[in-house]
Amino acid sequence: MVIKKDQELNTFKKSILGIQMLFVAFGALVLVPLLIGIDPSVALFTAGCGTLIFHLITKGKVPVFLGSSFVFIVPIIEGGVLFGLPGVFGGLIVSGLVFVIVSLVIRQKGLEFVQRIFPPIIVGPVIMIIGLSLASTGIEMASSNWVLALITLLTAIIIVVFGKKSIKLLPVIGGITVAYIIAIILNKVDFTLIKEAAWFSVPQFFLPSFNLGAILFMLPIAIAPMIEHIGDMYAISSAVKKNFVKDPGIHRTLLGDGIATMFAGFLGGPPNTTYSEVTGAIILTKLKDPSILRIAAVTAIVFSFVGKISGFLQTIPSSILGGIMILLFGMITVVGIKSLSENKINLDKTKNMIIVSVMLIFGVGGAVISFGTFSLIGVGLASVVGIVLNLILPNKEINLKDL
Repeated sequence: MVIKKDQELNTFKKSILGIQMLFVAFGALVLVPLLIGIDPSVALFTAGCGTLIFHLITKGKVPVFLGSSFVFIVPIIEGGVLFGLPGVFGGLIVSGLVFVIVSLVIRQKGLEFVQRIFPPIIVGPVIMIIGLSLASTGIEMASSNWVLALITLLTAIIIVVFGKKSIKLLPVIGGITVAYIIAIILNKVDFTLIKEAAWFSVPQFFLPSFNLGAILFMLPIAIAPMIEHIGDMYAISSAVKKNFVKDPGIHRTLLGDGIATMFAGFLGGPPNTTYSEVTGAIILTKLKDPSILRIAAVTAIVFSFVGKISGFLQTIPSSILGGIMILLFGMITVVGIKSLSENKINLDKTKNMIIVSVMLIFGVGGAVISFGTFSLIGVGLASVVGIVLNLILPNKEINLKDL
């Protein structure tokens, strides 16, 4: 009898921890669909299902929650203008397929093979371009009400700098909450969507379409989250003292991530990926029990059918989202710089200097290369340019006197 009570208490504690973990992920999870203009309930549903798919494929061994990827925001917005959202999500499905293919390659040839194709000199600038490309969008949204935007930004900064333990992991939801309360006081929130929303509502799923131009537009974007995923697996392995890189193996975790992203794309949901908020929470709390993350996944699925939640999220003023974007996308840029630094990339070396500089200008400057209906722009173009330069430029130093 005592054992039964202990088991019930343990289950109850796991449930609370699972809901808390979803709370940590919630801000970043719903921010992406709000920015790209789709129903946030879809993101909750596909993230929850994607996490369960990941756990199934990785034999339930890895404590991971998959959520909406910031990396794809700019390509989805730009691609939506060029090809429409259904075409973009068809491209995202194929991006998920890239994860699957790379997982098979790693299983056959090892992780080093992929690292040679996508070295840090390529990945770092790609991440930087993602953050820099979003700068104008963040400023434009913030400018609709700078008071609310700056309150959001300052609150998030205070939480990151001065927050204690798990509070430090909630800058997005903390900043939005404080600014939202002030927006209500200033009468800047329209509650109509909440009032009109039903308590039970099916998420607004939509089917993708497959367009070659959209597929080729989205494919190169898979590089950055793929490398980030590998880094996250090393970080989580270190935190919980288990080698997930070997067991169940990077090939399985990448496979799980890829299939979860494909699943999301077929329902009109953002790509799934591991990301810093949840990884940071796992590292901080030393959670070793993957079942807690599965509880978080099931909770997200349940929340996705509560129409009032979607209605509430859509009442958040754009200036508040803009304020949080300034911090988030600036931090993404810094992560790219940090990647170059941590991997000891020598920018005095001529080859490295050329690759980084050309990638940044192509990626941020608005360059477009088109062949018929096919276009390469932004992150995708910069990625291709970087890979080509890395392959063709000699490693030896170039003496300007010899030119």
